[in-house]
Formats: sequence, C-alpha cells, structure tokens
Amino acid sequence: MITKVWRYSHLTLAVSSFIFLLLAAVTGIILSAEPISQKVKPYAAGNLQNTDVATVIPILKTQYSEITSITVEQGRFVLLQAIDNNGDDVKAYINPKNGKVLGTPGKKNEFFQWVTTLHRSLFLHETGRLFIGLTAFLLALIAISGILLTIQRQRGIRRFFAKIQKDGFSQYYHVILGRILLIPILIIAISGTYLSLNTLGILKTVKSSVDVNPDHIKASPVKKLKDFEVFKNISLAEVQSIEFPFSEDVEDYFILTLKDREIAVNQLTGEVLAENKYPFTLLLNNLSLDIHTGRTNVVWAVVLGISSIGILFFIYSGFAITLKRISKRSKNKYKAADCNFIILTGSENGSTHGYAIALHKSLLKQGKKSYLTTLNNYTLFPKAEQLIIFTSTYGLGDAPANAGRFLKKITQTPQSQTVHYSVLGFGSKAYPDFCKFAFDVHNSLSKQSWATPLIDIHTVNDKSPQDLQLWEEAWSQMSGIEVNGLFTQKATKPKKLKDFVVQSNTGQTRTEGVFQIRLSAKGKLKAKSGDLLAIYPANDHRERLYSIGVIDNTIQLSVRLHPDGLGSGFLHNLKSDSLLKAKVVKNPHFHFPAKTPKVIMISNGTGIAPFLGMISENTAKVPCHLFCGFRENASFEPFQTFLGEMKLAEKVSDLKIAFSREGNKQYVSDLIRTEADFVAQSLAESAVVMICGSLAMQKDILQILEEICPEKTGQPLSFYQSRNQVLTDCY
Repeated sequence: MITKVWRYSHLTLAVSSFIFLLLAAVTGIILSAEPISQKVKPYAAGNLQNTDVATVIPILKTQYSEITSITVEQGRFVLLQAIDNNGDDVKAYINPKNGKVLGTPGKKNEFFQWVTTLHRSLFLHETGRLFIGLTAFLLALIAISGILLTIQRQRGIRRFFAKIQKDGFSQYYHVILGRILLIPILIIAISGTYLSLNTLGILKTVKSSVDVNPDHIKASPVKKLKDFEVFKNISLAEVQSIEFPFSEDVEDYFILTLKDREIAVNQLTGEVLAENKYPFTLLLNNLSLDIHTGRTNVVWAVVLGISSIGILFFIYSGFAITLKRISKRSKNKYKAADCNFIILTGSENGSTHGYAIALHKSLLKQGKKSYLTTLNNYTLFPKAEQLIIFTSTYGLGDAPANAGRFLKKITQTPQSQTVHYSVLGFGSKAYPDFCKFAFDVHNSLSKQSWATPLIDIHTVNDKSPQDLQLWEEAWSQMSGIEVNGLFTQKATKPKKLKDFVVQSNTGQTRTEGVFQIRLSAKGKLKAKSGDLLAIYPANDHRERLYSIGVIDNTIQLSVRLHPDGLGSGFLHNLKSDSLLKAKVVKNPHFHFPAKTPKVIMISNGTGIAPFLGMISENTAKVPCHLFCGFRENASFEPFQTFLGEMKLAEKVSDLKIAFSREGNKQYVSDLIRTEADFVAQSLAESAVVMICGSLAMQKDILQILEEICPEKTGQPLSFYQSRNQVLTDCY
C-alpha cells in the first residue's frame, strides 16, 4: 500500500509540475554552460589556495599607487580596482603573484541574464519566484519518491545499484538514469527551494557588518604588511573581497570579507580589530547558491547540466511509461459474468499485462469467451471454468500495485463452482525473491476447495522465450486449446527433430497402468535428467511433453497409459529398435541442484522418472532422500532393483515408499507429514525439495509445506520457492 501511495504521488507530482519543470530544466541546461564558458576565459588566476594575502598585498602596493579593493570571483578570477602609478583608473583581472593585468571585465552576456531571469521568476517578479520555488519543492518530492521507489524495486538500499531487468527502453533507462541522477537532482531541488524561500523573505538571512570600536585602535607597534600574521593565515581562495583603507590614518582599516566571516584589520599593526562570523542561514544560502549555479566548480556545473537533461528525459520516459500502461488496458468483448476464461494480471509497468493481452486476443479469435482484468478486480465469476494468472513480483517479494488485494479476496469470495487455475510468474533470477508473489498466489489457490490446478506453476526468467514456450505447450496440452507460438514465431509443423531408437518398451507386455521406455539418441545425447522430451504423435503441431531421466547415456521415460491418450498410446505401441523423431526441451529449473547440502525428492507414479536419472548421476554422493508413492507394490517393482543398487552405492541416502491401494494405504503426502520436522529443518539448512508427479499430489505436498514452514522455520513456503529451494515439475 505504501509503495502504491509513493508511485501515484510520483506520477501526480510530475504531472502537476510538468510545464514549470520543463522550463526550469531547459533554462538550467543553458545556465549550466555559463560557468563552463567562464572557465575558458584567459584571465583566471591559478593556485589561489597557496597564495596568501600577506604575499599579494605588498606586491600590488609597489605597482599601484592607490588600491580600492580586491574581489575574488568564482574562486578563480582576481579583480582589482585601483589607480596605477600613472594616475589612471584600473579595473582589471590580474595575476595576484605579480600584479600583471590579464584582462578586463566585459559586460555580462545579455542572453544569460535573460535566461537567468526566466529561470528565477518567469519575468513575473514575486509571483514568478513563488511558482519557481514551488516547482523546486515539488521536484524534491519527485526525487525522494523516485529514490524510494527505486529502493523498493531493487529489494533494498544495499541492492540500489544491482542489475536491473531490461524491460523496454523507457522503463529501463528511467530506472538506470534515475539511480545515477536522482541524488544530484534532489540536491538541485533542495538548494533551489532554499534560495526561493530566502528570496521571498520567508527565511530571514541577516548579514551585519563588523563593528570596530575607534577607542581601541592602536597606532603601534607598526609592522610591514608582509608580516601581518592574520594575512599570512588567509589564502586568496578563502577571500571574497578585500576593502582597502581610504587613507593612511589609523582610523581607517582593512575589511576582509571571507567565505564564513568578516574581519577588520588594523592597517598599521596588523591587529584584528573586530570579527563577525556569518550566521548559519547566510552560510547555507551561499552554499545553496554555489551548489545551484555551479559557479565555483566547473565539474559540478557539468553535473548540473547533465542532471537538467536528465529531468527532460524523465519527463519523456515517465509519460511514455504511463501511456504504455494506459494503452495496454484491454477492452473486454464480453461481461465477466458470461465468460469461461478469466485472465487476471499483476503488473507493475504493463509488460506482464501485455502477455495476458496476447492470450486474451487468441482466445477471442478462437471463439472463446475470455475476460481480462487485474488481480485486484477478482470477484465472483459464475461461469468461469479457468482462472489464468500472469503476475510479476515487486520489491521484496511483494505484489504489484494492481494485485495487492488478491490474496485476501480469494478467501473472502470463493467461486461457487470448481475452477481450474494456472499461474505464470514473471521476474528475474538476479533478484533474491524470484517470482515470490506468483508462488504466493499459486499456494493460496491450492488451499481453496473450489480451485484445481490445470498445470504446475511456471516462471519466466528475464522474458525467456524458452520459459514462455514451456508454459504455452503445457497449457495447450492440458486445456486442449492451441496457443503454441503465442509469444514467439508460430510454427505449423515441428522442425529440427532428432532421431531416437527404442531400446526397450515394457508397454509391449502391459495393456494398462505404467510402462517404461528407454531411448538412445543417434549421435551425442544433449539432455539432462529433468529435461523434457517433446514428441509429435500425429506428425503435426500437437506436442506432448514427458519428463526425462538419463541413465547410462540413455533416456528413460515412465508413462501411464490413458484410454485414447494421443501421446501415451503412441509411445505404448512403439516396438524395440523402432525410430522415434523427437526433440529435447531444456528444463533447467528442474535439474539436479549444483550446490546444495541435501536433496529431498518427492514423487508419485510416473514422476519418479527424472529422479532415477538424477540419482544415477549423483557421483558426488550428495545426500538424497526419496519419498515416492505408488498404487501398489507391483507399480514399484520395475524400480526396486535399481534403487537398491543406488542405495548400496550411496547415491541415495534414504528411501520411503507409500502404497495407496494396499498395505497401510497411504499417500506420499502422509510420509511428508510424518517427516515434517526433518523436511522443515532441511529447508532451513538450504536443502532443495524437488516434486514431480501429479498436480493433485503437488497440491497436497505444498499445502503441508505451507503449514509447517512458518511454524517450524519462521518463513513462509514462498520464501524457499523464490530461492529455488522448492522445485516442481508436475502435470
């Protein structure tokens, strides 16, 4: 909720101050060039920091008969007003080390004067100054809200400069440049606000002159100017101006205006007659003027110019992002109450919503009644058959702005009929809470009695086309609705298929239940256990995916024969030595973890296939605990000998089996509930839990984990899911 307030505040402030910000930025760019143009002038005096007043004044005294004042401009130019030995008036920039004239001050550039007035007051005097001051204040609020939103987006201030997922030109560079320029823009805004308050008289800055008591002025002992201790301790870099005595009378004295104080110095003895330190408000006003104009530092003037250009870009990109969000609001053809397919989105910047629109249009084109809205607009959908959820994650695993109320709503508003759901999460693995909100949504729906998963939760890393394709294929297969190629180039017929040879097929001796089939690749096998094998039973676009176990460089599939099943029937009829054209689909999110202290594998039925391959490949002997469920012992027998050998080889540490139709009649979920302490402790110790099998089994397992994780570890299940400690591949 706080994030939403800051986001809308950021936009509202930008919109309300748009015109004045535009004027201030353009004039700021021009004015930042003035200090730079001054730098190229040839009469700058160098190394003023190492040039003290005691050295300079005697030198000038020998070359000029009478000196009125010395002024140091912009910390670089020494301006002398004097009368030379010929009696001529001198007003010139000099080299303070030898008194040589370097140049004469010219008339101030009229264009810069005009732009300065426009920048300060819009030529509207006090009214204009008020508008500009308010604009500077609003800019400060915009910068603060932008910084807070960036911190939220980056999952904390420590990750402020961490990698950013590229998400369109405007969005990406709005954040990238924001991280670099928001701090200098905030400094510009605060200094500008302060200067405006001071100019308008709201802040009182009073400067009083030194007060010298004439009765305390002494005429002795007389010292030479070069021996004045006070002059020795002051460099020209500290000086703003030096006012010389009008005469040689003891009552006249030097007045030195420094950056932080004003002092009066006896012209005969060098004694400090009076000192007046400037009030803090005046020092702050001078600092604000230096910062806001860049007059004393050319590098900072360049930063000011770049920051002003940045403001123009932020105006453009901010409105481009807003227009993109608005443009992606899809108009629905049907009312929500009449639709069978409800697509709900959670999107921070509109890109996730764009994917949902593509699916929505595809369904409408095929004559389906589809309704598209945000997760926050979830309500009762009386004719819904499917909820299809596309969502990103924002901040520290939080919901996007348009999805924050969804989790509460689904418990308050249950559907009156059974509804299938599927969740597709978008994010980047560069962040620690990868797709956490998507996992929260999936887990919450799995607890609802009216909700049944159509497919397992899928995630998309950095807009990966492969991840999107996996979701398309899985959803198309289970829904019976063709959407393959929705986000990629559509292929009407499979291409680049490889040849596989059937080594064995137990389906030849079984007319029902589960059968195993082993395949060898012609050529090098590029597959890992956990990948998927895509087959095309009818030699057309219809694709079927099966989890792969790789054992002894061959692919092993476990398949349940379904009545009239297109894929299972095709595989069941394959004979030994026959040729199968298929392709391996990489599924890296379900590979055996490269670095983990322990792996807990949970499967039922044919879901054991990839685990067999992973266990076979476990040469490092990482502790593996296998929990598997079968209908009866006969279903387990094909794997019994192999797992026994793996246990002797210490590639599997523990094996627990549940039979649902004989013996104690329990499910694999019952085993997990019994071992709840072990599983929770293992997760807390960075173990990885892998689940493969039916969606019904997965729902039961996740519900158990959802209960035990907060109770026994203090973290929700989604905490471990977003850190890749709970991996699923279910169907």
